[in-house]
Amino acid sequence: MLRKTMLLGTAVAAMTATPLLAQMSASTTTDLNFRAGPGPQYAAQGVIPAETAVDVAGCLENGEWCQVSYDGTTGWAYSAYLTTPVENEPVVLYEAPSTVEIETVTYEEPAGEQAAEGAVGAGWGAAAGSLLVGGPAAVAAGAIVGAATAAGPDVPEPTVTYVRENPVEPVYLNGEVAVGAGIPQDVEIYSVPEAQYQYLNVNEQYVVVDPETRRIVQVVR
Repeated sequence: MLRKTMLLGTAVAAMTATPLLAQMSASTTTDLNFRAGPGPQYAAQGVIPAETAVDVAGCLENGEWCQVSYDGTTGWAYSAYLTTPVENEPVVLYEAPSTVEIETVTYEEPAGEQAAEGAVGAGWGAAAGSLLVGGPAAVAAGAIVGAATAAGPDVPEPTVTYVRENPVEPVYLNGEVAVGAGIPQDVEIYSVPEAQYQYLNVNEQYVVVDPETRRIVQVVR
């Protein structure tokens, strides 16, 4: 069940700009997991393609996760990868100014349901560090200027095959797994023989990483 309260802009902002309605439209900056609950521990119901419009009902009070509607289904998406236009410029929802009026929603676990299989008691909430190095909205901001989008480099198929056939233990990190996200320095990444990329298992999802930048270049789905 969701309970909603309104976040109001400041009086000054109200006089200088018209706030957006609570039910707003946003666009994804990269291929983005569409989850059953507000966190990486919840099962992905699917993937929202990059540059796809979704309806936003509201976001949690901390601003990290938003309840969205996509393709007739309601779920949750990480706000660092969602933008909405303000004065014809894309603004990341996580860093939305007071001129953007977003409803605050709270999440209560439905009776009889739990997070994704293996999540409970498996290290969720005890993350080694933030997945999004440089701040939660760093990747989305980069995507806006073309620095990080779903159209990353073409990873050779032998590299992807090696990743699929050589499982490693997962590491549980805050944030969402997406192209462009940074991996903390204290997290081990694994080599792929005779390849320029490395890989690891983040939040039960395999990713290919550029070892020089430690950023995800492909999510293996």
